[in-house]
This record gives sequence, structure tokens and C-alpha cells, in this order.
Amino acid sequence: MGLIDIIDTTVRDGEQTSGVAFKAQEKLVIVSRLLEDVGVNRCEVSSAKVSPEEQKTLSLIMDWARDKGFADKVEVLSFTDYNKSIDWLLPTGCRHINLLTKGSQKHCEMQLRKSLNEHLEDVKKTINYAHDKGFSANVYLEDWSNGIKNSPDYVWKMLDKYENLGFERIILPDTLGVLNPFDTYKLIEETRKRYPHLCFEFHAHNDYGMAVANSLAAVNAGVKGVHVTVNGLGERTGNVDLAQIVASIKDHTNFSTTVNEQKLKEISILVETFSGKRIAPNMPILGKDVFTQTAGIHADGDKKGNLYESKLQPTRFDRVRDYALGKLSGKASLEMNLKRLGINLNDDQKKKLLEKIVELGDLKKKVTPEDLPFLISDLLGGHRYKSFRIVGCVVTTSLRMKPCANIQVEYKGKFYESVASGSGGYDAFMNALEKISGKMGIKIPRLIDFEITIPPGGNSNSLVEAVIKWDNGLITHAVSSDQVKAAIKATERVMNLLDTGVSQEISA
Repeated sequence: MGLIDIIDTTVRDGEQTSGVAFKAQEKLVIVSRLLEDVGVNRCEVSSAKVSPEEQKTLSLIMDWARDKGFADKVEVLSFTDYNKSIDWLLPTGCRHINLLTKGSQKHCEMQLRKSLNEHLEDVKKTINYAHDKGFSANVYLEDWSNGIKNSPDYVWKMLDKYENLGFERIILPDTLGVLNPFDTYKLIEETRKRYPHLCFEFHAHNDYGMAVANSLAAVNAGVKGVHVTVNGLGERTGNVDLAQIVASIKDHTNFSTTVNEQKLKEISILVETFSGKRIAPNMPILGKDVFTQTAGIHADGDKKGNLYESKLQPTRFDRVRDYALGKLSGKASLEMNLKRLGINLNDDQKKKLLEKIVELGDLKKKVTPEDLPFLISDLLGGHRYKSFRIVGCVVTTSLRMKPCANIQVEYKGKFYESVASGSGGYDAFMNALEKISGKMGIKIPRLIDFEITIPPGGNSNSLVEAVIKWDNGLITHAVSSDQVKAAIKATERVMNLLDTGVSQEISA
């Protein structure tokens, strides 16, 4: 079984995502995690000549890379400009370039306004200068997919020249995402047959939603590496998603990668945080819904023999399988959740609880596993789970003063009051709650993710949902027409769950 190189370009090509700009320390953290923890083979981290600040960032990354032994795994996109890109790179310590050249006749003649021979002469001058300065080089054939389809003779003449210029790898980009898997396989297979001793890599874009499929076809056609970004970031519809192609190579080819699948969730969350771009709930592998069974028949099949499972086991990616609660839920879905919570009910109680869940689902109300203890308490008169209650809360805000929260809470029959300020209304509430946590004898969970959702077509008085992920593994949600109130209600819920012994697994 051969190895396929995974080349990550999140902090270079991924930064071309609309609205995304990484800070220097963010780039360093992403690159270090990718190389040290995730196990990608190389990282393309910058473009030459972008700005003085980018040059400083690259120097910072290279200082780390040399110290950790990763200097040969850091690459930069450079341009066919004789000495300009190389001279810009020299002070940074980076000595590995991916030289951008024109892989289609149309790009060469219309954008550069040069003939192929003129362009090749510029490439030769640039690469000779780079080699003289101690650089190694790969080469991009920008717009190769259109070039090979519309001007193949141009591409063959270019590759004839590149055979003897000392490039380590030839990168074949589908710059506009125009290929399909069938054409990708055929075109790369033909290219490899013509140049069997050259090392090719594939760089796909996702304009037709086929970037992963095209990259998989390229692997089967014989490329040695594929270019990716975390969460599929990239210009327009993005690039190949790291997690999806790694899993696809493992499950659908005779090849493997060096990537640690257990670390994919962590790097995804990190890039979500730094980029401000959340992934879709149904995004393959890492979306929050992808290991959730909603239909009761699926839960029943899993209970009786894992009948609705595949090679994509959630444990591969440090995930767990969930069973949704709603109008499509069946007895098996409820029993799976009750088992994780450690709650035992008789058949009649389960029936009543399931009827309530279906009723709430028909009303489009979200029911989560964390809601079950409270539903049981209200419906069946069981254990009183609501040991914590917000009696009153006044939040004030001002244009020139910090927001302030004045709160009164009840915990296990005792009342506590507190006042605090914060950077926002909810932050002030959390600071006030933290001030009385010692008196109550409890530790307030730390918020690690916070999402406010307003339904499409909403207006100023629309109900909004606050979804909060806590450092104890729990996720709580609440709905209100006021964003701060929704967040406070979600906090009240997690405080009550502290005393229930709810398993952290339900929110992993």
C-alpha cells in the first residue's frame, strides 16, 4: 500500500475565502498543529510579496519550523518574476517554493500577453535564480484543467521543458473547478503515461461540488499528492476538504496517508474559530449532524445489530453516534439516549415520554438528550432536577459604559445576589455568577463555543436560539426573543445538569 502526500494550504489558499484573514499567531498555531498533531506532509503557508507583515509572519513560522525540524515541510507560492519573489523570501529563511506558471494557452496569451516560448524563458530565468540561491522548487500549472482540455499541445510543450528544469513536483490545478472525476482520471492518466518519471500532484477546487471526487480520481490515476484545506476553505466554493479526502483515500483506494484521523475534529474547530466560518451541520465527517440517526427505524436497526453503520465509524474521528429526539423518533432512539444518561424507566413511562417528544417535534421544538431529565421531571413527577433557578436578572448597557448585570439566584433552597460588569450583557451575567459560585459551592463550567441562530426571514422580535458548548462536554440550548435571555436560559440549564450526573458522552 503506497502513501499519498497531503499538502495543506489552509493559511495560503484558504485565506482567499471571502472575509477570512488570519493573524500571524493564528497562522503559526494552525501550521504547527497540522504538521505536529494532524500529520500532514507539507504546508503551503504564504504567497510571496504580499506585504511586509506577511513577510514577518513567514519569518515567525520559519523560526518555529527550524526549531522543530519542519523547515523542509514549509512552502510558499512564488511568481515567475526572475528575482523578486526569491529576494523577498530570502530574509524569512524559507527555501521551498511552489512556482506559479500558466498552464493554459489562454491564460498565457491573454493575461501575460506572452507566447509560450517567452513565458518558458521567464520560467527558466526564475528557476535558475532560485536554484542559485539555494531554493528547491515545485511548479504550478495554473488553469491546467482548461489547458489540457482546450490547448493540450501547449501543456505538452510546457511539460517537455519542465522535465529538465529541476522541479521536484509538478502540481496540476483544476483552478476553476471545471473537471469531473471521469475526465480527471483520463487526463491525469494520459499525462503520467507521457511523463512516467515526473512526480505529479493535484490541486482541486469545488465549484461543481466534485473536488473530493476529482482528487480521489487523481489518486487512482497515479498522482503522488493532493492539496487540501481545513474545512474546505478557499476562494468561491473552496478547495478539497482535508477530512473528507483523507477518509476517502483510506476507504476507497489502495493507498493511505500519514494523517491522524483522531485529530481532524480539533483542527476543524480551531480553524472555525480563527476564520469565523462555521462548517455546515451536514458537512461530511465533521458536521455536527453527520453521526446523528434521526429516524426511529435506524436506531432500532443499530440496537439490534448496527445495521445502519458503515466504515465511517464516529470513533475514527473522535466522535460519538447520536440518536435524535423528535417526531420521527421511535422507542429505540429514546432507549439509546436514556441508557447514556443512566436513567431507567418502565415501558409505560417510556411511552408517555416518547409521546411528549413527538408532540414537541410536531411543534418544531428542538429536543436534545440534555432536555430529557427535565421532561421526565415535568411529565412523570420524578426527581426534581431544577436545583438552580434564576430568580431575577437586570442587565444594563450603555454606549460609554461597560454593561452591568445584577442577578439573584436560588440554589438548593438558598438565595444569592451578585453584581458585575463585563464586555457584553451576557459576559456581565457570567461574571456575576462566577462571583457567587464559591458561596454556592459549585464550579461554573467554562464556555468554549457560543452560537446564536436567528431563523431565515426573521425580524427584530424573532425568536433566537442560543447554543452553548461547555468545557464539561455538555451542550445546552434555549430560545428567547432576546439574545441575552436565550444565553442566560441556556446557562441555567447547564447549572441544573451539574447535579444530574448526565453523561458527557451525549455531547461529544
